[in-house]
Amino acid sequence: MTVASSPSPRFRINRHRLLAWIGSGLACLLSVVGLVLCWLQPSIQAPLKPGLDFTGGTQIQVVRACGGGSQPQPCPAISADAIRQQLASLRLVAPAGEQPPNLSGASAQVLDQGRSLVLRLPALDSDQAKAVLDDLNRSIGPLKAEGTAVDTIGPTLGSRLLQGSLISLLVSFAAIAIYISFRYSGVFAFLALLCLVHDVLITCGLFAWLGLLRGIEVDSLFAVSLITVAGYSVTDTVVVFDRIREQRKALAHLPVTEQVDVAVDATLTRSLYTSLTTLLPLLALMFFGGSTLFWFSVALAVGIAVGSWSSIGIAPTLLPLMIRR
Repeated sequence: MTVASSPSPRFRINRHRLLAWIGSGLACLLSVVGLVLCWLQPSIQAPLKPGLDFTGGTQIQVVRACGGGSQPQPCPAISADAIRQQLASLRLVAPAGEQPPNLSGASAQVLDQGRSLVLRLPALDSDQAKAVLDDLNRSIGPLKAEGTAVDTIGPTLGSRLLQGSLISLLVSFAAIAIYISFRYSGVFAFLALLCLVHDVLITCGLFAWLGLLRGIEVDSLFAVSLITVAGYSVTDTVVVFDRIREQRKALAHLPVTEQVDVAVDATLTRSLYTSLTTLLPLLALMFFGGSTLFWFSVALAVGIAVGSWSSIGIAPTLLPLMIRR
């Protein structure tokens, strides 16, 4: 009886699985530490620093009219800390019987090399917002009227957006688990969900540290990016699982680790090319999409990179430990 020759994969992921586990474990540990520190931070008190989409409040965006003519001069330098101190000292007038809003916790972000400024403040009425704009016009102006935007989100809408985002994320996780359980088995579904948690945790951990160190807030677009990352991650994992299932039938005489190595090696080039071509438009969004889409594209890029890694280095290397030959 002739035994089929065993393929020799160029890259054997199971030879490096301990290193892969250590790297992912450290990344997950750092992410958990960041989320806990965010929760313990008195000014945040949440795993991630929530933006106005979730907490409610007023966002003011202004553009400075620097220079003029065909060669505009650079804007005088301003710092976010100086703007926050200026807002904290500003005293706003409140309607009779109401307390004036406290601006000491306001967030300021300087963009476009000082040409534009984004403020996130407690909920303001029209007169209070005008007072803030007048104060900014005196200190860092003149400001362009056409570049000024004032947006207010009520706390009720913010809490609904947060609740809806969490429900959407949980529903997507449940649907993915059910789909993979029917298509493969419970072991494959468990590994796919483990990779999902891995990818989402590391992405959230990065933004937890950004919230602590740079005051970066998460909004509804961040929730959309997490759901997108979950979909991408499971798609990449399913491709690898399909090839593993094929190799388990074709190479039944080999150990599971060999079958997995052959399957991962066969899908490695495809996974890398797919990830790179997906990252290219995200890089374009980072550089040319403006401030609104910058952190959204960063979250997507990080999630896709981590998702590609988990589908190659985590799920396949754990599979031999959970199934027998």
